[in-house]
Amino acid sequence: QVQLVESGGGLVQPGESLRLSCKANGIIYIINDMGWYRQAPGKQRELVAGISRGGRTNYADSVKGRFTISRDNAKNTVFLQMHSLKPEDTAVYYCNADVVSTGRNEYWGQGTQVTVSS
Repeated sequence: QVQLVESGGGLVQPGESLRLSCKANGIIYIINDMGWYRQAPGKQRELVAGISRGGRTNYADSVKGRFTISRDNAKNTVFLQMHSLKPEDTAVYYCNADVVSTGRNEYWGQGTQVTVSS
């Protein structure tokens, strides 16, 4: 069984920064793509940023230049550094990973709330 454990959410003011972390635990042979998604109230879940095992990244247009995704393969961990946060970034942020364990499956974290408000 594989679990993704997220941390780092919270309440910040517009213009401030936050760093999210997500660590994969369990029997893991390799993690392929990892990513961060978010879901705001009344909206569909959307991709924020993704990163391949080799470090190739992609971002939603709305966060380009403000957010940076990175990963530590040795620690099975993915990060999302968020700068210049805006109220419209308020959402529950979910970690996602394509994991090869006893089989190959997609896993999701439990979600962490990010609230940007003055």
